[in-house]
Amino acid sequence: MFAKTLAFLKKDFLMESSYRMSFFFNIFGILVSILNYYFIDKLFGSKLVPHLSAFGVNYFSYVLLSTAFFGYVGVGLGSFSERIRAEQRQGTLEVVLLSPTRASTILFSLVFWNLILATIDMLVYIALAVFLFKMDFTHINIFSTIVIFILTIAPFSALGIISASFIMIFKQGNPVGWILGMVEGLIGGVYFPITVLPHWLQVLAKVFPITYAIEAIQLAVHKGYSLDQLWRQTGILLLFSIILLPLSLLSFTFSLRKARKDGSLGQY
Repeated sequence: MFAKTLAFLKKDFLMESSYRMSFFFNIFGILVSILNYYFIDKLFGSKLVPHLSAFGVNYFSYVLLSTAFFGYVGVGLGSFSERIRAEQRQGTLEVVLLSPTRASTILFSLVFWNLILATIDMLVYIALAVFLFKMDFTHINIFSTIVIFILTIAPFSALGIISASFIMIFKQGNPVGWILGMVEGLIGGVYFPITVLPHWLQVLAKVFPITYAIEAIQLAVHKGYSLDQLWRQTGILLLFSIILLPLSLLSFTFSLRKARKDGSLGQY
């Protein structure tokens, strides 16, 4: 498995390194995004202070952390379908999936490079927050933060695999990724705390794992909460993982078998 993952990683690195300017444009994009939130905080941040009392931060600190976190864990949601689609366009998907390699190894290898890029983005967010905007992360509970990352990446990756399953069968159709991408950022507490939403939207937000993940990461980083204090959020994230991970592997196995049977692996 390790050798095959390295082969995928080498291929992705060679492709990415051929577009060297994209790395600098990405950093510039992150900076522009942060500046947008900074000036929004200057204009309207005071109105959100009552909704942020549980986290003990201003709006800018809240949204910078949640955006960076959502961008990192969201790699699992979009990467699988994006990479499957890219392999289809390049004409390499059929060769990869027909090789004597386990489906789980292929899935992990496809998303591994995107995870590395997301880690770099996260480090850029942290560096800008600390050195340019003088944000304080001294209260962070590192162990809780790591556990929250793991428990959040797992269900997001599962949802991403389900999205990839739709791509395998329907080629262009990917309703799971589209719906989740649109809805979770809006009502999951990424750009503002969910308490600003109408009551019925707050109830709907409880359906999505990102709601519990954002709440947990804010409390772990800004208030230093331990896992004992975050038992509700981490327990729900674990439950999402237990349900979604087996379901996602079953859906991908089914879609792979169907595509092989229909002879449509090379179609896009």
